[in-house]
Amino acid sequence: MSKKNVISFARGNVLYNAEAERAKNVIGTRITEARKKSGMSIVDFGRQLAEHGVSVGSSGLSKWEKGLTVPNAYQLLAISSILGVDDDPHYFWDAYIAPLNDAGMKKVADYKADLIASGNYRPETKSRSSIRYVEMPVSTLAVSAGTGELLGEDSFEKMRFPESSVPAGAEFGLRVNGDSMEPVYQNGQIVWIQQCSELSIGEVGIFIYDGEGYLKAYDEQEPAEELREDFTDAYGVTHPQPVLVSYNEKYSPRPVQPFAPFRIVGRVLR
Repeated sequence: MSKKNVISFARGNVLYNAEAERAKNVIGTRITEARKKSGMSIVDFGRQLAEHGVSVGSSGLSKWEKGLTVPNAYQLLAISSILGVDDDPHYFWDAYIAPLNDAGMKKVADYKADLIASGNYRPETKSRSSIRYVEMPVSTLAVSAGTGELLGEDSFEKMRFPESSVPAGAEFGLRVNGDSMEPVYQNGQIVWIQQCSELSIGEVGIFIYDGEGYLKAYDEQEPAEELREDFTDAYGVTHPQPVLVSYNEKYSPRPVQPFAPFRIVGRVLR
């Protein structure tokens, strides 16, 4: 294994190896341990994450715990806060060896609780405003990130979200169904959509193709010779053939066939 493929750093005499830690699923195991210790179900965990601006479905959370995917740095901070391990910066390091055993750590926790209860050692804090919520329309039907599914344009319900979790310009939300856009978009995740009729190559959007809804990246290609006439307008201009692309490499790109109803619904903002 080359050095460039190993992200590592030394802490004392211990060399931290990111690939080895991921292979052992250290982060996923520690998340599971802390969640169960707190008596929190996967569903409750997901709800609390949503209040911290992290929208991940139960399937996505399960994949974190199994080590199939990993949370990003911002999500890990929210996880640490929710699970009560934010005061231990080494909680997710397997290479870290605690200087105290469980009994010693309990004494430290008890002493910390006593200091907090006394009120004499609280840091000065800025006033924190309460979480603000917004109501957003979310489709009751999932948009496909695998095989096609009908996107019911009038099938929406109002749901409340922390204002900070909804990106500017979002007009409605859709749930992802399938795995073809993993690892970026997980099954059950809500994505936020800004309506538009055109997309640039590489942008992720929502499409209606042949009566079914899709979440895909947008691309274009030169139409094959036998299809050129179908993509040529009355002025003799040949237009590119739209292609729906999945992030998951096990799914092949899907060219849009001529005469099949196709339109762009909107741009995915998150």
